[in-house]
Amino acid sequence: MTDLIDRIYFQDLTERDPMDVCRRASCKYDAMKELYILPVWGDDYGIFPNQLKINCMGNNTQILHDYLYLFIVHYLLNSKEIELSNEWISEKDIPGGTTFFRGPHEIPTNLISLRFNNNIDEFKKRCEQLHGIPLNMADAAYSFKITPRIPVAVLYWRGDDEFPAESKILYDKTIAEHLASDIIYALAVGVCERLKAPLD
Repeated sequence: MTDLIDRIYFQDLTERDPMDVCRRASCKYDAMKELYILPVWGDDYGIFPNQLKINCMGNNTQILHDYLYLFIVHYLLNSKEIELSNEWISEKDIPGGTTFFRGPHEIPTNLISLRFNNNIDEFKKRCEQLHGIPLNMADAAYSFKITPRIPVAVLYWRGDDEFPAESKILYDKTIAEHLASDIIYALAVGVCERLKAPLD
């Protein structure tokens, strides 16, 4: 997991003022243990910059995709103390998104649509397992609070004889204030991978 995260990012985090990080990222800091405690998708995660590691502190038995650990470190380093816009956008609405999020950086939402294969009830059940809040969008949709300042919405449409099932991820309009496009991509891959995992 930490092999994917360059040591320089952990090093950068050790040099930051914990009060500033906590204010921006809306997290906590344990000075005795030298760790940040960040709620991620319903579980608390401990980030130990000096030890180059991230551990789940809750009861979550599902390991996050490696890309989500990368997202966690960048979130602590770069998030800003700003309010959510409560306006959903797609990756193509992010500055530079139409050129970045294609080819190797295309969001793999097909992992979700193929996983549920028109079974809306199973999609809903999986989303509810992951603390999703229903939204009145698409054929079924849920929002997820990934971190305090980063919500995402996952939308699902049934397929028919003409069109296959389709899924899409939306982001709060403020996401580009917090994260670079490559980290937004890492977040999206992590979301797709977690949703496609088997029902508990």
